[in-house]
Amino acid sequence: MKDLAEIMKLTMTEKKDILYSIIFGFLAGITAVGLFAASGFLISKSALTPPFYTLIILTSAVKLLGITKAFARYAERYFSHRATFTILSNLREVFFSKLEPLAPGIFQRYRSGDLLSRIVGDIETLQNFFLRVFYPPIVLVLVFISTILFTMFFSIYVALVLVAGLLLTVFIVPAYFALRQLKIDYNVREKRGDLSTEVTEFLYGFRDLKIYQKVYGKEQSLTQSSDAYIKQQEYENSNKLFSQSVNSFVSLIISWLVLCLGAYLVIEGHLEGILLAMLVMISLTVFEDAAPMAAFPIYYQDSKRAANRLFETVEKKNGGDNTDDKQLLNPNQSLMIDIEAVSFSFPNESRQTLRDVGLRLPAGSKSAIVGPSGSGKSTLLNLLLKMNTHDKGDIRMNGQTVRHINQESIWENTNVVLQENHFFYGTIRDNLRLAGDTITDSEMVEALAKVELSDISLDNEVYEKGGNLSGGEKQRLAIARALLKDATLWLLDEPTSSVDALTEEFIYDHLFRQAKNDTLVLVSHRLTNLDMMDQVIVMDHGSIIESGTFEELMAQKGYLYEMKQIEKNLL
Repeated sequence: MKDLAEIMKLTMTEKKDILYSIIFGFLAGITAVGLFAASGFLISKSALTPPFYTLIILTSAVKLLGITKAFARYAERYFSHRATFTILSNLREVFFSKLEPLAPGIFQRYRSGDLLSRIVGDIETLQNFFLRVFYPPIVLVLVFISTILFTMFFSIYVALVLVAGLLLTVFIVPAYFALRQLKIDYNVREKRGDLSTEVTEFLYGFRDLKIYQKVYGKEQSLTQSSDAYIKQQEYENSNKLFSQSVNSFVSLIISWLVLCLGAYLVIEGHLEGILLAMLVMISLTVFEDAAPMAAFPIYYQDSKRAANRLFETVEKKNGGDNTDDKQLLNPNQSLMIDIEAVSFSFPNESRQTLRDVGLRLPAGSKSAIVGPSGSGKSTLLNLLLKMNTHDKGDIRMNGQTVRHINQESIWENTNVVLQENHFFYGTIRDNLRLAGDTITDSEMVEALAKVELSDISLDNEVYEKGGNLSGGEKQRLAIARALLKDATLWLLDEPTSSVDALTEEFIYDHLFRQAKNDTLVLVSHRLTNLDMMDQVIVMDHGSIIESGTFEELMAQKGYLYEMKQIEKNLL
């Protein structure tokens, strides 16, 4: 209900169009009732050969009501749809503004296809909230109350039958079908998410599926997801149509009751015969807007489910900042980092990726973190970047807790090279310009030379995700981007794992020269250049098992010494 309240708040920003929709909706409904009432009365009156001017007045009234109804219905559709499109636009903006800060860590909790389904499908579903849930019941109740009050002047019994019809078609029948729809809506949303996920994975993994000749099997799985989604949609639509049909059937029964009751009252002398056709026509018309009300609970549950799926995605627990960020880092100051008994587990995992990690990285120091795969090295860097939030302990930068530091302030002051670096479709120049809008071509060329990419032109095309670049070229281009940014904290995660030894030495020479006064953290499987570091941290199974200078750790003949000996034997 809290999530629908958020949607309601966004809906109420369009007060003007909402008011116009209600006014013109009521006007269209009440003139429709008046039109058919006047038509019924005109037919009955004509049979009694009234004066000619009476027929002219009644005919003119019918024409006027018809024109008014058409104009009011058009205006209602215009303002209600304009409000809906504006509300959807506002919802997309609000949702994206909440989703964007979570982007670095949200893919650990949701698969990309499921996120796409929520961003596109669930927001589109909410278009029915205003058009089918919010204002139509208001219009319907206003029209019914006005009609019943009008009918009471002629027959209290007929008015009571209309009240009974209102209760049946607006409350009882819709409530029954709402219970049936609960499980259907849930299944439709889940099947749509499954289908989006299957499509995304099929497209991303098509090359590997081709190589391993598993395309057919994945196509079968994709087809099954599609068929399951279509089947649930068909079931959902069948239930909606059936509920509306039942409501229409009930409304017709009410009209038959009005006819039978009216005929009885005429025979008993409690109602003028000339009014019978008018009352029957009123009962037929007033229930026109009541029939779709059978689908009201269906659309309500649909909207509620879509709102829940949207806003559960952007809750704070999904990896965003947990406090209002006010503190900023000094961009011209090397950072001192203190990590105090930090533990971390990924969402929905009982296994701890990091356990009671504690270390100090002095300002301007050069530190290497080494260890086997899965020891938690990259996860520790992600915590420093605030892409994930640690469960226990504390991380401080220049004495400020990371929880209270603005996330973007950390990124602004950090040169980052991760194991996977994204490259956008465009040119080499476009991808290097991410480091800063004011960077000149000569500076870019110089940065490329520092990573042995002098043979690449700034105008060279880059395919989506760097599809035309080798692994080594991608890493060197990412390092060049970091060199151009030139911040005071360097976080490097396996930056040269795909680069040959000679090129690696050349790159590190320029890198360490530029980062001479900066704080640098290097994660690596390779045990080269460790003698250049102020300290070496050895991790295994999420814990620090050794730390100190390279010479100290080699003298201890512990884990690092053993790894170094193995590396020597392999070489």
